[in-house]
Amino acid sequence: MTTDFAATKAMFDLPKGVIYLDGNSLGPLPKGVAERLGRAVTDEWGQMLITGWNKAGWMEMPARVGDRIARLIGVAPGTVVMGDTLSIKVYQALASALELNPSRRVILSDTGNFPSDLYMADGLVRTLGQGYTLRTVAPEDVLDAIDETVAVTMITEVDYRTGRRHDMKAITARAHQMGALAVWDLAHSAGALDCALADCDVDFAVGCTYKYLNSGPGGPAFIYVAPRHAETVRPALSGWLGHESPFAFDLDYRPGRGIERMRVGTPPILQLVALDAALDVWADVTLADLRARSLHLTDAFIAGVEAACPELTLVTPRDHVMRGSQASFRHPEGYAIMQALIARGVIGDFRAPDILRFGLTPLYIDEGDVQAAVAILKDVMDHRLWDRPEYRTRAKVT
Repeated sequence: MTTDFAATKAMFDLPKGVIYLDGNSLGPLPKGVAERLGRAVTDEWGQMLITGWNKAGWMEMPARVGDRIARLIGVAPGTVVMGDTLSIKVYQALASALELNPSRRVILSDTGNFPSDLYMADGLVRTLGQGYTLRTVAPEDVLDAIDETVAVTMITEVDYRTGRRHDMKAITARAHQMGALAVWDLAHSAGALDCALADCDVDFAVGCTYKYLNSGPGGPAFIYVAPRHAETVRPALSGWLGHESPFAFDLDYRPGRGIERMRVGTPPILQLVALDAALDVWADVTLADLRARSLHLTDAFIAGVEAACPELTLVTPRDHVMRGSQASFRHPEGYAIMQALIARGVIGDFRAPDILRFGLTPLYIDEGDVQAAVAILKDVMDHRLWDRPEYRTRAKVT
């Protein structure tokens, strides 16, 4: 490997005594972020005030940072823009895709998709009426379920609970063969593996940045539109910054050029600053090295847990092709076990009904972390350290 992962680990402000295996839910703080945010607050917002939109380049940030994301998801500059939340971007992509395929009424997704995506799709079809429907099938049945009734497929590449990875290229090709468009959610793959969107001929893609891209809680989402659609797609949410000339303050909406039309409201500048600084960690990282290291660490963690804790059942695919950058195990007392682990400095998370989820993120996790985490998990299981009332009390965030 040519990427120096010891060097990337040194670029994070990790708490002492903590093994952080939850970067697939919220990435840790890169060291450069606090200083960069401080300058943005004091020097830009504090001193420039509203002139920062011009002097500090705030207005261009959604496109400029979008270009940095584009490299990590395998697409060209000028095809990705930042802003809003992932749910908003899902809504935009779905609505735009449906309008591009007006003779059909079905959104196809799977039962393993993140519920918020399904909620947004359900809300959209309820608003549209006119026979629009959301159809869901088991994850393994997606490919065969794409038929001539489907307008658009909406799939999250990596299952948030199990870490199962869909075959993006095959599903997209099947969608196109059957006259459908393909929308992909990269929430659990951007920054974890090589998404290769252009190579897969994807129509739309969306993703968040606070997981593997480490932008901080509530960090902005992104949307990608394939160049073939960029000048014709109509944004469902016609916000003023997606206007061709926002400061003309016309009463009639005219979409901006290309990906700019997918902007909606005023961009969250401080969050974009945090993301911009966090992306500096990727300067010397190659996605091939990242993927190889991820699979190595995940293999080691799975092997260690299965040898030490046979009562935990693996739900993540063993096949490298079908795996994201996490390992998930099932146990009836999963929530209490995870709380006991967290109390001992190993932070993962729990997903209902019974899944312990661990993110293996090579930018700051190494073999020593894996070995130590397995040893602590073994101690928790061998001595039933999870079997305490305080570990069974559910918090709002699990």
